[in-house]
Amino acid sequence: MIAPLPPDPQRQPTWFVALFALAAAGGAVAFVPLLTVLLPQRIADLQGGEDVAVLAQVTFFGAVVASLANIAAGMVSDRTGTRRGWILAGLALSSVLLLAAGEARSAGELVLLVMAWQVGLNLMLAPLMAWAGDCFPDSQKGMLGGALALSPALGALAGSLVTYGGLVALEARLWLVAMLVAALVLPAVICGGGRTRPELMRPRPSVRPGALIPSDEAVRRMWLARFLVQVAEGGMFAFLLFWLRSLAPGFSENTAANIFSLVLVCAVPLSLLLGRWSDRHARPILPLAGCALLCSTGMLVMATAGTLAMAIAGYVIFAIAAAIFLSLHASQTLRVLPAPEHRGRDLGLFNLTNTLPAMVMPWLTVLLVPGFGYSALFVLFALLSLASAGLLASFARPVGSPAT
Repeated sequence: MIAPLPPDPQRQPTWFVALFALAAAGGAVAFVPLLTVLLPQRIADLQGGEDVAVLAQVTFFGAVVASLANIAAGMVSDRTGTRRGWILAGLALSSVLLLAAGEARSAGELVLLVMAWQVGLNLMLAPLMAWAGDCFPDSQKGMLGGALALSPALGALAGSLVTYGGLVALEARLWLVAMLVAALVLPAVICGGGRTRPELMRPRPSVRPGALIPSDEAVRRMWLARFLVQVAEGGMFAFLLFWLRSLAPGFSENTAANIFSLVLVCAVPLSLLLGRWSDRHARPILPLAGCALLCSTGMLVMATAGTLAMAIAGYVIFAIAAAIFLSLHASQTLRVLPAPEHRGRDLGLFNLTNTLPAMVMPWLTVLLVPGFGYSALFVLFALLSLASAGLLASFARPVGSPAT
């Protein structure tokens, strides 16, 4: 049993941690079902069959717009000094554009609508994550990161829900997604008034008492460490089914989806435990370094797998470690940002670690897989994850006193 944390008047109540985690999960519910299932289906309906070129356009231009919109939305929320109003505006705009995308009458119109939808979505997400930095003290960032593991899990479950059998009619699926997002986001925004902590709004010196390295160096290392793991995670997300079928022809896509969902669900309690442990022992970076090392280990198991069982075991190790890493990293990033007045903008720059890998990873795959097979790709991903662990291990020592 983990001992309770010492009292801290700056800490948020558990109910608000839970509501914020659900709001963040609303972002995943907004885009995971659309980009992985509903959008490809809509393209097929418009084009009379699968059209990889159109899907590639939507994915690429959507990632570019998302990158720019996230930075811009963060800057706007910084400049106005308010977050909740922009979150609501983004929720409304993204919901309207999501429904409009379902009514697109041509591939070109669909591409434009998805790009506009990315603007609305990031108008909601950028202030939301900046708001976390305004509200949650360092002593609670591990718990917050653990709770953020709900996002990919609920995103995957939402994708399964809206496409399950005949449960939801085709024309109602986007409506259901919009309603789910609103139901997840609104409670935190409505009940979150007065949750900003004044001391979290004061600029931090470049070297704080108890800090291990200058903040600007910590920011660079945290950014690069996440980027390296995201390249590996994005590669596995895109090519998991193809790789499994290279080992076992005819491997069911439903089984692959079930493995993916199970991994994300299992990561939630483990993230919560590790996050709370990091708060209790003031070791915010150590779990990140350990998870990056496990990512590398899982990739090496996959690269050398001779049986389907061993391959799946390696993937489970990698995927759980990556899910924990990404959720805890999202909250611990808030610890190293030195300027609260630019928090939204800076988090937008960190969001590039989510979008740039989508542009890098396909080229790595094209260069390596045809000539050297998936094993070479996995070895490369293992090296990237190992480099991430090295970047983080250099400042993974305790910070200050426990739970400070």
